[in-house]
Amino acid sequence: MHNQQLIKRLNFGLFFLLGLYIALTFDQHGISNDEEVQHIYGRLLLNFYNSGFVDQSAFHYKNLYLYGGFFDLIAAMLEKIVPIWIWDMRHLLSAIFGFFGFIASYKIACILKDERAGLLVILLLFLTGSWSGAMFTHTKDVPFATCMTWALYYIIKISRELPNPSLGNTIKLGLAIGCSLGLRVGGIFSIFYLIATISYVGSVTFNQVSDKINFWFVSFKNLLPAAIVAFGLMAIFWPWAVTAPDHPLEAAEAFSHFSFNMTTIIDHHVVDIANVPRYYLIAYLIVRLPEIILIGLSGFVFLAIKNARFIDIKDPKYCSLFIIVLSTLFPLVFTLIDKPALYNGIRHFTFILPPISIISALGIIMTWDYLKFFRNYRIAFLSVIVFLGLCTFITLFKLHPYEYIYYNNLAGNLPEAESDWEADYWSSSLKEASRLLEEEIKQEELKSNVHLTHPYLVAVCAEDIQGQAYLGKNFQVTKNWIAADFYISTTSMNCDKVLRGKMIGKVERMGAILAVIKDRRSLIGPMRLPHQAPRN
Repeated sequence: MHNQQLIKRLNFGLFFLLGLYIALTFDQHGISNDEEVQHIYGRLLLNFYNSGFVDQSAFHYKNLYLYGGFFDLIAAMLEKIVPIWIWDMRHLLSAIFGFFGFIASYKIACILKDERAGLLVILLLFLTGSWSGAMFTHTKDVPFATCMTWALYYIIKISRELPNPSLGNTIKLGLAIGCSLGLRVGGIFSIFYLIATISYVGSVTFNQVSDKINFWFVSFKNLLPAAIVAFGLMAIFWPWAVTAPDHPLEAAEAFSHFSFNMTTIIDHHVVDIANVPRYYLIAYLIVRLPEIILIGLSGFVFLAIKNARFIDIKDPKYCSLFIIVLSTLFPLVFTLIDKPALYNGIRHFTFILPPISIISALGIIMTWDYLKFFRNYRIAFLSVIVFLGLCTFITLFKLHPYEYIYYNNLAGNLPEAESDWEADYWSSSLKEASRLLEEEIKQEELKSNVHLTHPYLVAVCAEDIQGQAYLGKNFQVTKNWIAADFYISTTSMNCDKVLRGKMIGKVERMGAILAVIKDRRSLIGPMRLPHQAPRN
């Protein structure tokens, strides 16, 4: 008990450091590709309410109406009262969501095991660049994942109270599910997990069919407040969804089978997003998760199989474990069966990272406990875990602020991984590239003592705002790429090869070039023409 209290204090210390990390670094991240349109959507939703439901522009804006606006609506409201540049404010808000995702994961791990598991989950989730790096700029994915994780937490708590869950936990579950649905229609996964949990508890608790049916009926009846709260929040944050009965189904169909033209890359093979292999998500998880997490997962699977005959399925802790395993496996099975259009690696399935980290933490502890009679093996196991954890931490430190592009050694070294898999797909490195361009021109003008009287034209292989937001008044982003004086681009999907020019700067991490700056002023004639990015 004393050790648990000591570890609990250590965990609180880690949360403090995590909060400090967010406070010190939230303004170091570039604007993401979708961020401008998402924020416009939030403003339109705010207009919808301010106009007394008259202004319904949000329901017709691009395809954003297919999403809930929970995060974007909050950001639009904060924009009017928080004295922070809007894009930095969005990144801070997104990171706060990510912070609460850490808390939910920690609380689940403590329920399933103890404070040791909570400690490991905090560390593992931080070492997962797809979470700790993504939580600043993935303003749709990380908030959604956080809401889903809190939904899992309250499903676990309610599973131990069925068929008469407390009203407090029922309302909190409704809040979590409602907020997840207020971000993406994928929040319906949490409803499936709840139904599966109730079915599981009823099936293992009673032998008579009549008793099971009565249990299920009472459980669902007592969870009606959660359904009411969830629906109410979904209606507030995603009003389009409740303007017609088939709208949620329309959104679900759209996200399962995207129709727009776009490509992705998997193990050096460029493919259309509608034709990705069924194992796309699994392959990306294998190369994106830190090695320490893969070891934990392997240990969990091995020892779970080995000890399967000792499992008492009526034990509440196994029901809780069932929920976490289900929330990890179901999305993977879904992608294998449904074969949805996918891109940007695991971005759309960021919500499975917390349960994966929880299972891995349990696997590490289970392996450690299993080796208690084998001292040398235990020391070797601990040494490997510490070594891999330190290596990943050092890699993330070197990648900052682009931790979200992290790949483990199974993908090769970083230059190989950035070539064979999705690289800086969010174009976050354009912030640094823009600053490098400004510095280059500043030094050039100081040497020549010549100052241009009109802005330099800059072509950006991303959304215009991702360059213009960080460039001074002597630069103007243009859509007329032929006339552009300079070109800034990430190397993702070979976008840097679309326009020619003299390389005058690059954003680089660990030997991998993330973005380039090209000077095109000396080019003439056909040399100025853009061409299609190569597919290899």
